[in-house]
Amino acid sequence: MEQKNAVNPGARPAAPAPKAAPAKSSGGASLFSVIVIVLAFIASVIIFKFVLGDPSHFLGGNPENNPKPGDYLGIVYKGGVIVPILMTMLLCVIVFSIERALTIAKAKGDKSIEEFVRGVRQKLNSNDITGAIAICDQQKGSVANVVRAGLKKYQEMGRETNMNTDQRVLAIQKEIEESTALELPMLEKNLVIISTLASIATLVGLLGTVFGMIKAFSALAQAGNPDATALATGISEALINTALGIGTSALAIVAYNFFTSKIDELTYSIDEAGFSIIQTFAAQHGNARQV
Repeated sequence: MEQKNAVNPGARPAAPAPKAAPAKSSGGASLFSVIVIVLAFIASVIIFKFVLGDPSHFLGGNPENNPKPGDYLGIVYKGGVIVPILMTMLLCVIVFSIERALTIAKAKGDKSIEEFVRGVRQKLNSNDITGAIAICDQQKGSVANVVRAGLKKYQEMGRETNMNTDQRVLAIQKEIEESTALELPMLEKNLVIISTLASIATLVGLLGTVFGMIKAFSALAQAGNPDATALATGISEALINTALGIGTSALAIVAYNFFTSKIDELTYSIDEAGFSIIQTFAAQHGNARQV
C-alpha cells in the first residue's frame, strides 16, 4: 500500500502542467481586455471633443450654443459627459465581437466542421486511427486538438494490457473531457465583457437621459418664462443617451447570443466525435476481450 501511494504522487505532478497554459493565456486575455477598454475610452474622448464638439456644428461657432438645425453630431455632443462612456462601450462591443469572431473561426479549423467530424467517423469505422489523426492535423483548431488528444489516447489504450475494457474507455473519455476543458475557456473569453455591456449599457444611457432632463428643466426654471424650443432641445439631447445605450445593448445582446450559439455548435461537434471514438474503441476492444 505504501508503494502504491508513493507511485501515485510521482505520476500526478505532470497533470497540473497543462493548466499553466490557460493561466498564462488568461492573464494575456485580461491584459488585452484592459488595453482595449483604455484605448476605446481614449478614442471616444477624442471623438467627443474634436469631432462631435467641433465648433462648426453649433450656432455662432460656439459649442456652448445650441447645435445647428439637423446637425446630429452637435446634438450628440450635447448629450453630455455620459456620451463618451457610451461610445466606449459601443467600441468595446465592436472590438470584442471582431476578436471573438476571429477566434471562433480559428477554432473551427481550415475546413467545415461537419466535414471534419464526418471524416473522422469514417476513419474510425475503418479502424484507421492514424488516418483520423492525420485529418486532425490537417484541420487544426480547438475541435481538432480535442479529437486528436482522444485519438492519441485511443492508440495508447489499444496497447494497454493491464486494464480492462471499461477502464480503458474511461481513460479515453477522461482525456477528451480534460482536453475540452482546456480548449473551451479560450472560446469563451471576453464573452463576459460583452454580456456585461449588454446589461449596463441601457442603464448608463438612462442615467445620461436623467442628467439631461434635470439640466433641461433646471434651465427652464432659471429662465422664468417657459421656452418650448429650449425644452424640446433639452429633451432631444437627453434622449441621445437613451438611443446610444439601447443601441449598444442591442448590439451586445445579438453578439453574445451569436457567439454562444457558435460555441455550442463546436461543443456539440466535440461531443459527437468523442462519442464515436469511445463507441468504436468499446466495440472493437470489447469484442476482442470477449473472444
